[in-house]
Amino acid sequence: MIDLYYWTTPNGHKITIFLEEAGLPCRIVPVNIGQGEQFQPDFLRIAPNNRIPAIVDHAPADGGEPLSVFESGAILLYLADKIGRFIPQTLRGRNETLQWLFWQMAGLGPMAGQNHHFAQYAPEQLPYAIDRYVRETARLYRVLDTQLADGRDYIAGEYSIADMACYPWIVPHERQRQNLEDFPALKRWFDRMAARPVVQRAYARAAEINSAPTVDEKSRAILFGQDGRPRQGGAN
Repeated sequence: MIDLYYWTTPNGHKITIFLEEAGLPCRIVPVNIGQGEQFQPDFLRIAPNNRIPAIVDHAPADGGEPLSVFESGAILLYLADKIGRFIPQTLRGRNETLQWLFWQMAGLGPMAGQNHHFAQYAPEQLPYAIDRYVRETARLYRVLDTQLADGRDYIAGEYSIADMACYPWIVPHERQRQNLEDFPALKRWFDRMAARPVVQRAYARAAEINSAPTVDEKSRAILFGQDGRPRQGGAN
């Protein structure tokens, strides 16, 4: 049994897609980040960076005590290695998959996230910041489009955790001010991913857990007002 500490964000969707694909028994534990539940001490013991997702594996491969993992890329890699699927077993295939997984973690996710923040949520519209991150998102889309332009169906050749990591960050492309028609190879891949029944089930499960916007006026200070000072009760 895998406990998934989850909320309905792109990083959360990565893990529900994997679990649906793998058919692993899973208990979803909602962590409503708009209400500050990510700062609860029980959650911080699992995810010290107070971010979802995180997992607890109650049957780790070493047969020991339950094992917790935080950070979405680390979780995907852990689960893929656990079941021996969705990551190639060859040296070169594994290396290519990991490059694109880390590309998403270091580039596509953070830059698209800044795009969302300045274009959608910032209390003051800053044209320089909006333009900066919209352009950088477009550059990253072009990188992925180029990777897919040789006719391959999936990012690293075969379907893998790289696809699961990237897809949820392309779903909100309109909010990122991107037109998928400008990236034809990326669009073909995106449509192929969207048509997978397990991907559809993962997003249907998300809608059952939360259909409200993650960010509203009440949650804005919780999500964007953090600094290095301890929160009430000692949680960071």
